[in-house]
Amino acid sequence: MDFHTLIQILDSTIRLATPLLLACLAGLYSERAGIFDIGLEGKMLAAAFFSAALAAMTGNVWLGLLAGIAASLALSALHGLASITFRGNQLISGVAINFLAAGLTVLVAQDWFRQGGRTPALSGNGRFAPIDLPLADTLRDVPGLGPVYAELISGHSVLVYAAFLAVPATWWLLYRTRFGLRLRAVGENPAAVDTAGVSVVGLRYGAVMICGVLCGIAGAYLATALQAGFVKDMTAGRGFIALAALIFAKWRPWQAMWATLLFGFLQAVALRYQNIDIAGITIPVQVMDALPYILTVVILAGFVGKAIPPRAGGEPYVKER
Repeated sequence: MDFHTLIQILDSTIRLATPLLLACLAGLYSERAGIFDIGLEGKMLAAAFFSAALAAMTGNVWLGLLAGIAASLALSALHGLASITFRGNQLISGVAINFLAAGLTVLVAQDWFRQGGRTPALSGNGRFAPIDLPLADTLRDVPGLGPVYAELISGHSVLVYAAFLAVPATWWLLYRTRFGLRLRAVGENPAAVDTAGVSVVGLRYGAVMICGVLCGIAGAYLATALQAGFVKDMTAGRGFIALAALIFAKWRPWQAMWATLLFGFLQAVALRYQNIDIAGITIPVQVMDALPYILTVVILAGFVGKAIPPRAGGEPYVKER
């Protein structure tokens, strides 16, 4: 593997890891507050469809982004209503959201566009364009650092930079602010937070809404930046991979970034190398495509017992009278 090929693979890694990172941070906020959310997949899928649909109809990708966030927030509110207000089973609520999004997106897409559950292909202002950072063209030919800056760091859409900036922002919010302290506390001991006069319900709803915003951005990125429109089930299990990465990262933002980059790297390698020959044995393309999902199973099998979730996670809070 030469240096140029490595740069291309790492560039693809960043692009493929971005929706995973956003979804992983979304789950981090929700689960730190004690609300397990396996509906990340459904929120991303709904956001992908509505962002692509509105971008196709208006030709404005920013309106599409807002539509995707709104769709994800609506599902987050539904999850919060079921899990927090009515104290329902959080896992069942998440599964219901996934099924609802999977069916609703195809049904509405077929009704609106008559293209077999797809949206029209996006182009021009209907997509997020790559951003060339200052001096990218000037430094491109500089040996070593030039290609790293011009091809690896520069040339991504605004949502990619927003996703990676969200990592230090999340760390600061969780570990350096009063809101973050209360958010972490409500996932560990909600009774103590309630005793201190802080609303457990309000904090948990706030965390669920932040989760909705981040999932909305992740879904919009899939349909309007990584690809050029919506297709059926385009999230392809990314919500579940993000959950596996969250467990692997032990609910910490910096570790979540590295975990999602690992998954993104495996996806990039699978896309780059098809039908590899090792010692005369050809590895089928299906094996390469399955690598990220195989790693998901390995991580869940090997780290679920070691990664300790928030103690009050998954448990509805009933205020003592």
